[in-house]
Amino acid sequence: MSKFTMQDIKGVIPAMLSFFDQEENVDLSCTERMVDFMIDHGADGFYLTGSTGACFTMNAEERNSVVKTVVQKVNGRVPVIVHVGDIGTKKSIELAKYAYEAGADAISSVPPFYWKFSKEDIYRYYKDIAESTPLPMVVYNIQLAGLMDMDLILRLSDLPQVQGLKYTARSHDEMGYLKEKLGKDFMIYSGCDEMAFSGLCAGADGIIGSFYNLFPDLYKKILKKVQESDIQGGMKLQKIADEVIFSALKYDFPSVLHGMMRWRGLEAGYSRRPFYTYKAEELSALKEEIKKIKEKYQTTELDIFGI
Repeated sequence: MSKFTMQDIKGVIPAMLSFFDQEENVDLSCTERMVDFMIDHGADGFYLTGSTGACFTMNAEERNSVVKTVVQKVNGRVPVIVHVGDIGTKKSIELAKYAYEAGADAISSVPPFYWKFSKEDIYRYYKDIAESTPLPMVVYNIQLAGLMDMDLILRLSDLPQVQGLKYTARSHDEMGYLKEKLGKDFMIYSGCDEMAFSGLCAGADGIIGSFYNLFPDLYKKILKKVQESDIQGGMKLQKIADEVIFSALKYDFPSVLHGMMRWRGLEAGYSRRPFYTYKAEELSALKEEIKKIKEKYQTTELDIFGI
């Protein structure tokens, strides 16, 4: 059973990568190492088997193996949210039930995608999944699956099990309005890595993102700057993170993160096709760009990459 309430799930939450071996099998040993690394460097929780976690390249058994491994390795140190989205409500419900039985603290899902679903279809999808387990549900608003309008989000928030929103959009004025309207007990997570500082300032309870796999420690410092009302300091750290992100996004994502994590001395596994696995020399130009960012800001924050 979960030891955390929805209100305990806050702070810096990596949308965890899934790690594969060279034969593209799920690498559970690597997954365990990454759990410890991220917790040791400031992660306040995990968001599993989402789009960053290449969930749609895995079957249900593989996704469940990641969930079981992470929940056991975390061992109650931080909360775990499991993304259960799939093309098909029945499939998502089965993933949600497994997450509950494995000991997850919350579930989440992108809205149904690929086909053009109506608002009523989307509402029923979330209602059916939310009612399938006792776990709180985090609705996921993201451009990749089609942004929901405010009316639908507010309607979904009336469902008893829907207790959070992962908001991956740049309209932080709307996100702040939703936080104000829905109240302190309805948790909102900003999902744009490059706008984490802005999202936290707008009232987000936490941040969930891909680059927190790479440097959760840097984002923990950004969170601290917000808590201290140090606007100038927070903006500087965000700019450093952003320049690294913009340089990295010239490459295939999220595959590039595996290569960059190796710069931190980590055995960070491989991607699964069609995602590309970079050879070390293919990222040499990126490493040079990051050296220039380090020199530009005269910062020690990027010393973690050994450059």
